[in-house]
Amino acid sequence: IPLLKQWYQRRVRGVLNYYTNYYYKSNLSLSLPSLSCKMSTVKVHSPNVVYAEDHIESRYEYSTTAVNVNSDGSYTAVPRNNTMVFKTETTVPKVGMMLVGLGGNNGSTVTAGILANKFNMCWNTKEGEKKPNYWGSITQAGTVCLGMDAQGKEIYVPFNELVPMVHPNDILVDGWDISGMNLGDAMARACVLDYSLQKQLRPHMDSIVPRPSIYCADFIAANQEDRADNVLTGTKQEMLEQIRADIRDFKEKKNLDKVIVLWTANTERFCDIKEGLNMSAEELLNSIQNNEEEVSPSTIFAVASVLEGCTYINGSPQNTFVPGVIELAEMEGVYIAGDDFKSGQTKYKSVLVDFLVGAGIKPTSIVSYNHLGNNDGKNLSSAKQFRSKEISKSNVVDDMVESNQVLYGDGKGPDHTVVIKYVPYVKDSKRALDEYISEIFMNGTNTIVCHNTCEDSLLASPLILDLVILAELCERITVQLDAEPQPRRFNSILSILSYLLKAPLVPAGTPVVNALFKQRACIENIIKACIGLKPSNHMMLEHKIGAPLAQGFNMSTAPYLQKKATSQYTAMGHAKTPSQ
Repeated sequence: IPLLKQWYQRRVRGVLNYYTNYYYKSNLSLSLPSLSCKMSTVKVHSPNVVYAEDHIESRYEYSTTAVNVNSDGSYTAVPRNNTMVFKTETTVPKVGMMLVGLGGNNGSTVTAGILANKFNMCWNTKEGEKKPNYWGSITQAGTVCLGMDAQGKEIYVPFNELVPMVHPNDILVDGWDISGMNLGDAMARACVLDYSLQKQLRPHMDSIVPRPSIYCADFIAANQEDRADNVLTGTKQEMLEQIRADIRDFKEKKNLDKVIVLWTANTERFCDIKEGLNMSAEELLNSIQNNEEEVSPSTIFAVASVLEGCTYINGSPQNTFVPGVIELAEMEGVYIAGDDFKSGQTKYKSVLVDFLVGAGIKPTSIVSYNHLGNNDGKNLSSAKQFRSKEISKSNVVDDMVESNQVLYGDGKGPDHTVVIKYVPYVKDSKRALDEYISEIFMNGTNTIVCHNTCEDSLLASPLILDLVILAELCERITVQLDAEPQPRRFNSILSILSYLLKAPLVPAGTPVVNALFKQRACIENIIKACIGLKPSNHMMLEHKIGAPLAQGFNMSTAPYLQKKATSQYTAMGHAKTPSQ
């Protein structure tokens, strides 16, 4: 019987692989959700949490602190509590991802990564056999502290086991590009993946050809003209209608429940924002109708997505979300998020500056230099496009500086300079060099210099997947306050995704948070709230005060602590000093 069972399992796998490979050669959009979709394995036992057939409902106490600044400069803090009910739909939909810039380095790499993982493609390098993974994705490779076990040990679970999420293997891919090159050739042009892996991917990638995209030469660098052989023609209104038709076509042909559109194409120059052009939804729609030159391609894609009811995410630094787009998204009840993937140097910067300022050290000069050789670097060699990137990279430290009036009481932040150079030889392997000069105790100076080799597309691709997965999850969450008769959805501007973006777009009047760990804690704690769990506070009082608390494990006792204190060794086994 065991031998028959093994034979049967091998036959089933063989048949599935045969038909999957057959269909994938002609169509990227085959999906087998039952093979990869991973449902939540965490169950919370609480009177405030209900697991229904199609949703999770949690009654949650949201605690904040209101602060009054008094006339004498003192502060009065008042704790506040708000009761609300989180409802999360647990049915995971069939999701399509449409990439603007599908044939670029990011588009070809994320598509190849999904295929390699789906088919479990292994490949050899000079260092041995390698296996596919989703490392770099917080939803697929990140963990969350759930609590403590009976021995007082912290238990960590994968992010995607808290609530049901879309699995990357099940995401169907389509999109647009101004280059008509098929994705097999685009993958080879990108020079990102190992050659032996590319050989396995070729049969799947060669048949994928991007849809024609919008090309307005004034918005991207002139050096991109030689790639623009797959472009839409006609007026901007006609191009808008074609993009909408493409979204409908993809959704209908692949029988999708949802489509999420994400811009991973070239950085555009900033567009004008002015009365009569794009200050309202009506003005913007009229400007598109009138074929106004100052309406950017990324804004047209955003408008098309919103009108089709699809979440739109901007992975580049340009000002896609003019006031008219934001108003339109609010009117249609559709989510938007941006701007600019945060993957390498800027992510590191948002950690290091947060550490320095939090430690009472005052950064006074930050100089960041980059050189890269991919098409992004080529496009950024143009001054107008570089300016868009410079703005998104430079604002990343602002909230951390503003958080410490002891260090920055004069309101003057550090000198901050960003330089980007195009060096074709290094291709997608971007180099980032940073110098941080800080003032320390008694007018001393501390200097930190670091070098970071950022594999640009391999860092950005997991972010693309996280953005799509988390945006889709947000579409299934509602929150109802006790005093309100109807539940609310999140604001149309999905600032919860700030962790993944350099220049977070936030609702009007909302503080911009760039500190990386605050941004990650936001995502973690909102998902925890969906299942009725409090935020992690890291106090671990049960181990620090030696008093019994409502826990499922035995506490350290005072006599035990005293006994340890009389030992001649520390907990790590080192001999104690006289002070210890």
